Amino acid sequence: MWAYEDTRLALRDALRLSRAMTYKAAVADLPQGGGKGVIMLDAHDPLTPRRRRAALLDFGDTVNALDGSYITAEDVGVSSRDMPVIAQRTKHVAGLARSRGGGGDPSPLTALGVEQAIRACCEWVDSSSSLRGRTIGILGLGHVGSRVARRCARAGARLVVTDVDQSKRQLAEQLGARWMGARTALQADVDVLVPCALGAIFNEDTVPRLRCRIIAGAANNQLATDAIADLLMQRGILWAPDFVVNAGGLINIAVELDGYEPAEARRRVRGIADTLREIFEDARRAGTTPLAAAMARATEKLQMAP
Repeated sequence: MWAYEDTRLALRDALRLSRAMTYKAAVADLPQGGGKGVIMLDAHDPLTPRRRRAALLDFGDTVNALDGSYITAEDVGVSSRDMPVIAQRTKHVAGLARSRGGGGDPSPLTALGVEQAIRACCEWVDSSSSLRGRTIGILGLGHVGSRVARRCARAGARLVVTDVDQSKRQLAEQLGARWMGARTALQADVDVLVPCALGAIFNEDTVPRLRCRIIAGAANNQLATDAIADLLMQRGILWAPDFVVNAGGLINIAVELDGYEPAEARRRVRGIADTLREIFEDARRAGTTPLAAAMARATEKLQMAP
């Protein structure tokens, strides 16, 4: 659920997100095909609580009309509290509370996957998966980013953080993190940059200014275009494909659809690290980018699908 200036921008976002979800499901070897629902808000007319609830109910009707070919769950702009509202109109909802037979908020599993991805990247770059003493910049302290920050802090990392919500400074203080403005944080001298807000932040203007060795984060569609992967490679920056890194939430939901087992969900999410290592190795052998290697893997799995 997000505000857009016009319907073309909303449609473009929905198509880019659904493409990423399709690749995400394929690389994670899930039986789901991948899809995305977007609720477009008017950027100049904020919703009242009553109208917001009505929008969620309308979305539930739309999901229900697809008769199970699309299953929805929370993402940017919605929360676990919104899922029961949508569920009033459709049974095709995931991420419901454990008391209702669901797996609950998928954000913790997404954060676990991001941490595993960061560790795999560190191991690939300098042969150690330890985060102790590393400087990690986290862009966005929302549902996922805040959990990633806590995980990295517990692992002994030094944190640089930012968020458009100034109230997140309190979390930064709790974690002993250094707070920066968004532009400054993007260009900070860090070992690992972890984008956990909105996408398209890496482009021809921002990539030359980066001062990190690794990028691995939860944000969708981090690259303005696929060609940016080549620019990152030319700069010697290891970029972990976003649709691989942030698959933890989707994996959690896939487990939920089979009868939720928390331990099984965590085990499968930790497998993101192994998947990344294989992608990095494929890219090295082929002399290409991790994005190209990940997309090739996804395409192969999609072609094998019934």
